[in-house]
Amino acid sequence: GKLYTWNMGVSEYFFLRQANHMLVNENARLREMLKEPHFVSDTAKFVINDSVAPQQFTYIPARVISNSINKRNNYLMLDKGRKHGVDREMAVISPDGVVGIVVNVSENYAWVMSVLNKNSRINARLTRNNYQGSLTWDGHDYRIGMLSDVPSHAHIEKGDTVVTSGYSLMFPGNIMIGTVEDFFIERGDHFYTLKLNFSVDYNRLSHVYVVNNLMRDEQMSIIEEIF
Repeated sequence: GKLYTWNMGVSEYFFLRQANHMLVNENARLREMLKEPHFVSDTAKFVINDSVAPQQFTYIPARVISNSINKRNNYLMLDKGRKHGVDREMAVISPDGVVGIVVNVSENYAWVMSVLNKNSRINARLTRNNYQGSLTWDGHDYRIGMLSDVPSHAHIEKGDTVVTSGYSLMFPGNIMIGTVEDFFIERGDHFYTLKLNFSVDYNRLSHVYVVNNLMRDEQMSIIEEIF
């Protein structure tokens, strides 16, 4: 009767939830096997039958438990924290693209500055020609981002793809950001500003990955020696 149907519905719900959790973890494992998460050392070319290149990035699956999109400065909270390996200045991505950067962390939770934040700046590039720019959000439409500082001599077309450049200490390269909807040069300027359609629907975020750059400390030590 109705009780049996209700019990079946509850069982199916928890089964699907468990299956989804397994898929998220499996996706994180597969990401770590891709070429991009690995650091290729030049010394490998001097070694015959060298082992697999050292891994540069690991991915920690997390669930979004709070999120805003209608403020000037938007943030997310994740259900993973310090005890899960999450720390400040780690990138956050979703299966569809860039999400933000961890700015604070507790034992069990992480506070993430969304791409939809006036303080967010992410280095990005056009896949067509590798020209770079700075990704920002103008505070209006959560579906639209702005890419500035692209040289005026760059060849750009509507529909061009924009991804992370890989020059950041936080984001791996080639993480999807969006596609070009329009582009223009302000009067007196020498650089394009590109209007992008974000690849991520920030209003529907549920599961994300926190990115841990295993080479970050070594990279930072070189920078700190100079400055």
